[in-house]
Amino acid sequence: MARDPGRGTMILVMGILSLVCCPLVGPLAWIWGRGDLQKIQSGEIAQDAEQLTKIGMILGIIGTVFLVIDFFGLCVWGIILAIGIAGASKVKTTMLVMDAIASLI
Repeated sequence: MARDPGRGTMILVMGILSLVCCPLVGPLAWIWGRGDLQKIQSGEIAQDAEQLTKIGMILGIIGTVFLVIDFFGLCVWGIILAIGIAGASKVKTTMLVMDAIASLI
């Protein structure tokens, strides 16, 4: 009989935190949860921790998905911002050229 209670509660808390405020801990909850589930199946960790560990790992997976979506959203936002800045500078240059031509006429 395994005496190690496991990290089920901590993995669950990390999974919840990955959804609520800190998606960076999502991959950690996922990795630790997978490792602890393997130890539960091999008998190193008590069977009582299995449900908390599974729920925490699933929440960690969802948090990781949100982290990836946030990352790609940030990349798209940066590209749009860069295009906007580049376009604004061209508009300013175009307006200066048109003002110079208008002053000559």
